[in-house]
Amino acid sequence: MHHPSEYESLTFPQRGLILFYLAVAGFYLIWRFTTLNPEALAFSWLVYGAEIYGVLTMVMHVIMNWRLSVHTPPPAPEGLKVDILVPTYNEPEAVVRRTLLACVRMDYTHETWLLDDGNRPEMKALAERLGCHYLARENGEHAKAGNLNNALAHAQGDFVAIFDADHAPHRHFLTNTLGYFNDPDLAFVQTPQDFYNLDSYQHRMDPDRKQLWTEQSLFFRVILRGKDTHNAAFFCGSCAIARRRCLDEIGGFATGTVTEDLHTSIRLHERGYRSIYHAEPLAFGIAAIDPEGFLKQRLRWGQGAMQVWRQERVLTNPGLTWPQRMNYFASMLTYFDGWQRLIFYTIPAIVLITGVLPISVSVTEFLMVFVPYMLLSFWAFEELTRGYGRTVIIEQYNFARFAIFARATLGLFRRHLAFRVTPKSRHKDGAGPRPLRVQWFILAFNALAIPAGIALYFLHAHLPGDALIANVLWASLLILIAVSLFRYTARNASFHRAEYRFPIPVAMSLTAPDQAPRLLTVDDLSPGGCRAYGMLPGARDEDTPLSVKLHLPGGPLELSARVRFSRSETAPDGERFSRVHGLHFEAMSDSARERLEAFLHGNDLQWHVQGFSEQQRTPLMRLAERRRATPAPEEATEAPRPPVADFARQLASVHYWSACECRFPVQYDDEVFHGVVTVEALPDGVSYLLVNRPLIAGGAIEIHTRPYNTGTRVLQATIGPSRLLATADGPVHLYQLQPQEETTPCPQPADTTATTA
Repeated sequence: MHHPSEYESLTFPQRGLILFYLAVAGFYLIWRFTTLNPEALAFSWLVYGAEIYGVLTMVMHVIMNWRLSVHTPPPAPEGLKVDILVPTYNEPEAVVRRTLLACVRMDYTHETWLLDDGNRPEMKALAERLGCHYLARENGEHAKAGNLNNALAHAQGDFVAIFDADHAPHRHFLTNTLGYFNDPDLAFVQTPQDFYNLDSYQHRMDPDRKQLWTEQSLFFRVILRGKDTHNAAFFCGSCAIARRRCLDEIGGFATGTVTEDLHTSIRLHERGYRSIYHAEPLAFGIAAIDPEGFLKQRLRWGQGAMQVWRQERVLTNPGLTWPQRMNYFASMLTYFDGWQRLIFYTIPAIVLITGVLPISVSVTEFLMVFVPYMLLSFWAFEELTRGYGRTVIIEQYNFARFAIFARATLGLFRRHLAFRVTPKSRHKDGAGPRPLRVQWFILAFNALAIPAGIALYFLHAHLPGDALIANVLWASLLILIAVSLFRYTARNASFHRAEYRFPIPVAMSLTAPDQAPRLLTVDDLSPGGCRAYGMLPGARDEDTPLSVKLHLPGGPLELSARVRFSRSETAPDGERFSRVHGLHFEAMSDSARERLEAFLHGNDLQWHVQGFSEQQRTPLMRLAERRRATPAPEEATEAPRPPVADFARQLASVHYWSACECRFPVQYDDEVFHGVVTVEALPDGVSYLLVNRPLIAGGAIEIHTRPYNTGTRVLQATIGPSRLLATADGPVHLYQLQPQEETTPCPQPADTTATTA
């Protein structure tokens, strides 16, 4: 039986803080009971109930996330029969193609099945061209669950991996998950659902600090790992692999609800089977692009959770352990946040207009207890969530979701709901008031209540002065949250690109008649085009396509490109510049397009190269780092230690890469190969090199590049630690370099190749 080899526990100070919070929360609730207003008991109990709910959910978070699972995948046994199931209904052909390309290129022998409930001829042709089995149904009974069960009647594998039509798996998905099934009682392994379109509605980017957080970061980085310690991690509908025998025992994927994943998990757990959450991102899909898709998806999740609650009665289900019941109940209870938020969002406006208070003590006395308690709550939440909570940002999403969550709870009383596929493209009215109309009403309600409350105070003194000030500030805070959300929504709606462009630097060679090849740096890369940095041939007809080669892991990819625009961009020092060109790829063959898509999709290369981080250090994390960084008195005079290969943190400070030619400064090997190298000074003088071939650690390398307009730069360096980054087109190698010597010959005509990362 496989159990986590170790756990990630809270530190001693974090445990102390959270236990202190629980004690304070208990005191606060007892004290609050004594402050209820007897002249407005209904209003008082409504507010008090919302506060009790908040403490209850925090207590369940503490129980779930006190420690997090850490798994090391065992080696995958040989000879297992595996089927890959990709259900589809109305997704665009390009989306499905990229997923199938990643599926068929996964390591480990397997069969891939395209399950088309749309019964489309183009999907059948696509499956046949890529070597996949194709299955279609005459009817769409039971939606996705019925589609998967239909496949189980045809597939013969011992294990089935499930990917939504937009989720392209990593090539190591099977080799990193199959080993867990050495445990005969293991029913399924779930992995995170990561998303490659970092400009989606649920992503928040801080480009300067390379901080990237998503609305689902907390769930997949913390909560599901916590559930895993209680054998309560559940199947999330995609990016998972299950044992066929266990599915057959429960009659296949559960039907009768719109969340077949959660429903199937409960049926497997109540049979005594185990689950594992493998926290390594191994598949990458398309996140909801706009608020319309974002809210529609969460409505389905919430309504399905209510259906499952009614059918499976999780709190009294005798097949589940008590920790499993609590974990499932916590997931379902989440959607009642909507009602709690509705109360908190309307309290200040109600008080300002009616003059009715939900407390019997003075507001000043109340705030002296409430404010410290709330600050402690936020701090405890940040520490418990290990820096993935992001209280400020998540409050914007709470405001965006509350009405949908409240509506979802009504699913407790609805037996028949339609399964709705999440849109994979932008809704034309996504930035308008329709998807967020309730939020606009809350904004208007509070905005109008402020002047109304002030006027009533001066006319009738309907409120104590401190109550007026407190509720005006409360309403103003809600307005600030609403405005922040609407500003982000408007900014999200301004993204008009037809395809997501990956911020991955790549070297590109450009050839022109009677001219030597030029080396340019590429980023913002997609199957449709890219940005290129460098000088194009001087005498060139704008209508004449360029012949270019992208230096990809599987070898150079020859393409035809046309220039859409050209301009100069200033570097951060304000003096140097890069010549930037927008290129559009045209007349691409199927094989060329598929190679480029295989390189871009089904991996997290953009995360590694950019040094993105979802985690934000909490106050106690920062304190611990400072204490570790302070040397003991007897160590203060020691020589500094060699730099640690902290790839992510150092790459987070990189903003410019430059295409380069690499050589080995030895006689026995005169090979020249291409890559991209960092052109900024990093701590300890290190540089980073991204190439498509392995190098020997400790060896010497000579790198020729021409960043900005400073002429050829020659860097002689020692090859340091590395990181292997797999793509479906082949491996990419990221090396840390220790510079030995750098020379810069006389400046030449500007052939600028530096790219903004």
